[in-house]
Amino acid sequence: MGRTDRASRVLAASPATVYGALLDREALEAWLPPGGMRGRIERWDPRPGGGFRMTLTYLDPAAGRGKTSAAEDVVDIGFVELAPPERVVQQAVFEADDPAYAGTMTMTWQLAAAGEDRTEVTVTATGVPPGIDPAAHEAGLASSLANLASYVEDAGRRG
Repeated sequence: MGRTDRASRVLAASPATVYGALLDREALEAWLPPGGMRGRIERWDPRPGGGFRMTLTYLDPAAGRGKTSAAEDVVDIGFVELAPPERVVQQAVFEADDPAYAGTMTMTWQLAAAGEDRTEVTVTATGVPPGIDPAAHEAGLASSLANLASYVEDAGRRG
């Protein structure tokens, strides 16, 4: 069944703003890749039953241990549930020859109001493939949440 990993963070933005960043192609390319990576979305269909394909590239190929190649992770993400502005459920499948990365990981992004224009975001990954190092995954989830916070909080200051 795989394991479950979880991370959360309170962001200085409304649930509607955060939800919008979960379903905007350019926003996802900006905030979803964890530190040390950049992302590129190759296919985009933001509806239940749709999804996207993202290539994550290590900025320092020597430091990377990609799942698809030495320097890249390619992942197909399907949108299972879109419940504005509280929840987005995705299923992620990595393109990899190594069976340690096989299977479908479910990512649930839960948003809860945490005061005026504040949102607690909790991301829960279930069915995490055993090849994904727990400490690296925890750091990656925390990094993506920090990137999301910067993205939505900077948008609030600009807009």
